Amino acid sequence: MTRMASPNHCHLSEIDWVKFMTPTVSSLLLLSQRLIPRPHRFLPILFSSPSIINHNCTNHRNYNQNHQSLRTSQRRRMSSSSAKQPAWALPVPIQSEPVLKIYNSLTRTKTEFIPKSGRSVKWYNCGPTVYDASHMGHARNYVTQDVLRRIMEDYFGYDVHFVMNITDIDDKIIKRARQNHLLEKFRADTTLLDTNLISQVDTAWRAFLRNELAAGLPVDERTFPTGTDEEIGITFARIAELVQSNKEWKQECLKRDEKFDMNFISANRTLAAIRNAGSSLKTGTTSQEEAHKLIDDSQDILVLFLDEQYKSTVTSPSLSRTLAFYWENQFFQDMHRLNVRDPDTLTRVTEYMPEIITFVEKIIGNGYAYESGGSVYFDTKAFDDAPSHDYAKLEPWSKGKREGGETSSSNSTAVSTGADANTVVAASGEAPKFTRHSSSDFALWKATKPGEPSWDSPWGPGRPGWHIECSVMASAVLGENMDIHSGGIDLAFPHHDNEMAQSEAYHDCPTWVNYFVHTGHLHIEGLKMSKSLKNFITIDEILQRYSSRQIRLAFLTQLWNAKVDFSESLMAGEVRNLESTLNNFFTNIKALVNQARDSGVTADGYHHYGSAEKELVAKFQQSQHSFRSALCDSFNTPEALDVLRDLVSRTNTYISSCGKAVNVRVVENLARWVGKMLRMFGLGEGESKEIGWGQEGSSEGAIDREEILMPYLRTLSIFRDGVRKLAIDKGDSALKNILTLCDKLRDEELIPLGVALDDQEDGKALVKLAPPSVLLAARDEKRAILLAKQAKKEAAKEAERVKRLERLAKGKLNPKDMFLPPHVAEGTYGTYDESVVPLTDGDGKELSKSARKKLMKERESQVKLHEEWLRYMEVEKEKR
Repeated sequence: MTRMASPNHCHLSEIDWVKFMTPTVSSLLLLSQRLIPRPHRFLPILFSSPSIINHNCTNHRNYNQNHQSLRTSQRRRMSSSSAKQPAWALPVPIQSEPVLKIYNSLTRTKTEFIPKSGRSVKWYNCGPTVYDASHMGHARNYVTQDVLRRIMEDYFGYDVHFVMNITDIDDKIIKRARQNHLLEKFRADTTLLDTNLISQVDTAWRAFLRNELAAGLPVDERTFPTGTDEEIGITFARIAELVQSNKEWKQECLKRDEKFDMNFISANRTLAAIRNAGSSLKTGTTSQEEAHKLIDDSQDILVLFLDEQYKSTVTSPSLSRTLAFYWENQFFQDMHRLNVRDPDTLTRVTEYMPEIITFVEKIIGNGYAYESGGSVYFDTKAFDDAPSHDYAKLEPWSKGKREGGETSSSNSTAVSTGADANTVVAASGEAPKFTRHSSSDFALWKATKPGEPSWDSPWGPGRPGWHIECSVMASAVLGENMDIHSGGIDLAFPHHDNEMAQSEAYHDCPTWVNYFVHTGHLHIEGLKMSKSLKNFITIDEILQRYSSRQIRLAFLTQLWNAKVDFSESLMAGEVRNLESTLNNFFTNIKALVNQARDSGVTADGYHHYGSAEKELVAKFQQSQHSFRSALCDSFNTPEALDVLRDLVSRTNTYISSCGKAVNVRVVENLARWVGKMLRMFGLGEGESKEIGWGQEGSSEGAIDREEILMPYLRTLSIFRDGVRKLAIDKGDSALKNILTLCDKLRDEELIPLGVALDDQEDGKALVKLAPPSVLLAARDEKRAILLAKQAKKEAAKEAERVKRLERLAKGKLNPKDMFLPPHVAEGTYGTYDESVVPLTDGDGKELSKSARKKLMKERESQVKLHEEWLRYMEVEKEKR
């Protein structure tokens, strides 16, 4: 039998091969099942002849090698799966995140703001009492609240539910609506001027002197004569003289009654109207026009007289609703012009009458209110004595102060007893109408009075007290607790303190409001505004002088809870300077960005992110942190604006120092953030991708492409025509004239279109877009400076010419004649030398050496002047 090579060399005899294979057949079969999808195909190979096996030996060896590689890979995977990542360390902040703190009137400190429900914030803001035009006091309050709201929503990202009320039923609204109705009716019923009309106005004027003007006069001067017109006229004339001539006397009157000056003006104007009407009547002028003129000129006084006589005849609630509805619409129009956001929920008192009555009933049921004479009063003592309640949380030192307008003492048919300030009796001495337990108790529900609208209630017809409305509406919308309550500081006591007391009495809870936010007073040129004194500026009036952006900037430059002094110096100084700085900044950045885009993407082999860019970006990041810190510090907007102003200044410095090497993307990102923060404050609207603070008002309707483009295309066409004409004419001065056209295009044609071209060293103009008014003002200012310099130069030149002419005029005199008459007095000198310089005086006395020396110097000077004059005359002769 032929022997084969060893198995390692794949050379076996058939017998040796069978012996070799037998022990391993089972294991090979098992392996084939795992590795080969169809093992029956492999089996014939196992039992084939050695020649076949030898033929496939190479494949078999490759299989073994592959199997070994597979096992090695499996081992590696097992090893890697058992490995662990290195430990990770929690980052340690270099700069801590600032925490929002708000000045809380309940603590009179800055306290950390913690909403009760995640990022949801319940916020109630006291709205206006709508009976007259909105004024700057409204602007101060509602623009400031809008700024705080925008910061909370748009910067800190809180989900704010902002609720505001409209007080559409109130003593002032009722009185104003009733008086307007009575005056309009009286005017419509009056068809001619007669003695009866003049008598009525005169009676109203006399009553006004006694009841209103007298309150400011010294006690011994408050009695006015009731006799003839002449007697009372003399008394009033004496008062008028003191008002005009004696400032100290007038100031004392204003201390007694702050309305004295206003009342005097009304009385003086009405007296003049009465006298003019009397003169017209004497001349037979009795037209309806003359009658209406008398009524209009005396309406401030006449309306009080009519109201006193006829107010009980006016009871329709529709009058108050109509007046309130009109002024509510006017209020929101003014707010929109000031870019103040609408509230999320708006409530009106007259829409919540059932809820108000139910609210009052529950307070009575809880033991904190009582009914008296058809009215319901809050029992401040019972509430304050309760273990879980405190009255007057905002101003506890004001407890016991009696608030005006809460008792029926304002009713002309009743007088105070004097013995008990809480008991009011009728003028005829009837039984008391009602009694309050304490002077600090206040009305939840007011019994109806003549001339007032009313609603039915369990206590009789009446209407809500002032404070209850906010408690009811805020509770109806926001529930038994709110995060923030805001309003003017003048409402802190009694209104807000009473609001809290009522609400906590109703809900039987210790805390109704978590944070009370009060805006500061507004003063105009140092004087506090007062609608009752008629020294207020309406929003419509102020918007004719300043833009809504400027007004908002003025408030942003001062703390929201501090007194604001709105003055011309503030608006003309800090506000306009800041606005101009930001406008110029955005204009320059947009010009750089547009220039870069027009140039296309270019690569010069340098990354343009060197030390200057790193410093600017670091400043940017620090400014963002400082900005957040300022707003976290109880919405410190003045400091936040300073951060923006400083960042803008630093960016301007970077641009100036880098020239053409400016990294446009860096300054663009920075400018976009600055604009975003300004828009967040409500200083402009527009797309978030826009560079700048956007527009002050959004445009409506489709864009008229032709209207926008035509002015620019027309200007370009005119410029082209001028250049073509000069080129065609081929004049000697064509190039100079083309440059003149270029300057005219830059300085005259494009500026009114809001386009500024800044010539640069490389010959390419930097294109800037800005409001035409800003560019025109800058151009005119530049021209004014140049004209002033030119005028100064011309003036200096003229002064020099005049001086030279005066000098030449002196040189006209021949030196030989200067010491002879008539140039000196006759007999001044006696004898002269050969140069005609005096030797002796008129008496023949020889002149002293010093006198002679002086005269000789004068002659030498005159010789020079005369020679200069002769040369001048020679030149002039040649010119002729």
